[in-house]
Amino acid sequence: MPTVIALDVSLSMSRPVVLTDTSEEYQRRHLAIHGINIFLDYLTANYKLEFVSLVAFSYLYEQLSTFTRDYNSVRTALNRVEAFSKTCIETALNGIRNVISDEWNHTPCQVLLITDGSIGVGTGSLKRSLETINLRQSVEEKFPLPFSFPCKLHIVCIGNPNEPDVRSALPYYQKLIDIGQQGGELFTIDGPISFKSVEDVFNRLAEKYYNPFCGTLTCGHFNCAINLFPKPEPFDRQLDDGKMTFTVSDKLEIIGFIEIKDIGSPPTVARHLVLPRSTKEKGDTKDKEGKSGKTEDDDDSQDDGKIPSFTVLLHGSLRVESMVAVTRVCDDWYGMIYSWADSKKKSNLMLALFEPGQDSVPWLGPFDNLTSCKEYFPDMVFNDEEKKSPFPVRPTDKRSYAQSCVVWIKPSGLQSDIQKVLRHARKLPDKLQQFYKELNRTRRAALSFGFHALLEAMAAMLERECTLLPGTAHPNAALQLTHAANMLRSENAFDVTQTIQPLLTNFSSSTS
Repeated sequence: MPTVIALDVSLSMSRPVVLTDTSEEYQRRHLAIHGINIFLDYLTANYKLEFVSLVAFSYLYEQLSTFTRDYNSVRTALNRVEAFSKTCIETALNGIRNVISDEWNHTPCQVLLITDGSIGVGTGSLKRSLETINLRQSVEEKFPLPFSFPCKLHIVCIGNPNEPDVRSALPYYQKLIDIGQQGGELFTIDGPISFKSVEDVFNRLAEKYYNPFCGTLTCGHFNCAINLFPKPEPFDRQLDDGKMTFTVSDKLEIIGFIEIKDIGSPPTVARHLVLPRSTKEKGDTKDKEGKSGKTEDDDDSQDDGKIPSFTVLLHGSLRVESMVAVTRVCDDWYGMIYSWADSKKKSNLMLALFEPGQDSVPWLGPFDNLTSCKEYFPDMVFNDEEKKSPFPVRPTDKRSYAQSCVVWIKPSGLQSDIQKVLRHARKLPDKLQQFYKELNRTRRAALSFGFHALLEAMAAMLERECTLLPGTAHPNAALQLTHAANMLRSENAFDVTQTIQPLLTNFSSSTS
């Protein structure tokens, strides 16, 4: 779940802060940077696989750090932050939308927007933006919220809630989160501004929304402590009598194994990395006087490599046997654990969650009814040569390339098929059979998709090609093009079982 940290660097963030515990002068921007470092420290210790990007904004925005897991590079970018002009939160939201859209494809994200309680003045102010949301007509002027991708918006206000300007800005921030419609929370500091209060607010945010999932994976007598990344979100299912929420349990139970070819590519709602978790508590050892001693992190990490892990055994077995483990994640909710490789050298253990319910994979039937085939077919011979799948899955016979289906997902696919017909049309009569083959193939696809207007368009296209034939063209070319155009306009052209046949003529295929 990638995170964008959007830091307000307007002039208002450069206002000095009076701290009681130090004589040095700090700005609100310095406290915000300190809070971000506290947040990055938490990710380093507990959520180190999170991708983070840093965006600075005032009246314009700038991406200071691309999405990375190297949090030191984000810290380095924080040291380059400078103060700029006035605050414009709408500009920040547009920048966040562009940054996420360029890098991720409909991936759930989180945004941490850090500001000081100033909503700006004039045209770019947050108050003016919210007042004109319903008055905008063009797509370019549309307000960026709600985002077109799943995204939680968290707003951290570095300001004393008792101050008049901060107190008047908080309702506008909350309205932003409500307009986003995808969750999020407004965080404010408790009491006067200080390093301690800023640390507390960022720790509260991190512990609530970046708390790692800790659970146990069991399979018979085997069990292993695991983490799931990213943390599974509750799944809401809309029913006729209301909404039902499913939450992943902290105990995942493998109920059986099935071959990959039998389960195929079932629909899933989320995917998570399955990582083994150390059960030892790590930290600094302290003597009686409270002084820090030698850390045990290095020793524990070395010991973890010597302890047998069920996840390692499971991962290797699934990869070698080409199988998946059907897993119950809570009552009436299932998923599958499998080996997934992002490259030829590295593979990971993944958990894919199905939709809740017994029939989320229709060809398998209810999960509670799954059992070994030997229970129902005790006399069946099971061997590698004659093993047949009991499920209605795709046959193993390879089909001919000539029987591939036509797919028009993008305009380029349709354009490519039309150009293929034209290429053969311009080489008539030498490419007579190829021309009619591609013509019928495109016509049947248009009928299957209900794209009947394409037949008239192809007829007009062939008539135009007929008029553009050079004087040296074979007479049969003009006859075939005219015949094909007339057949595309006939009633038989709309019958998918009919095939347009070449016109029988007395001309030879060579130029006389």
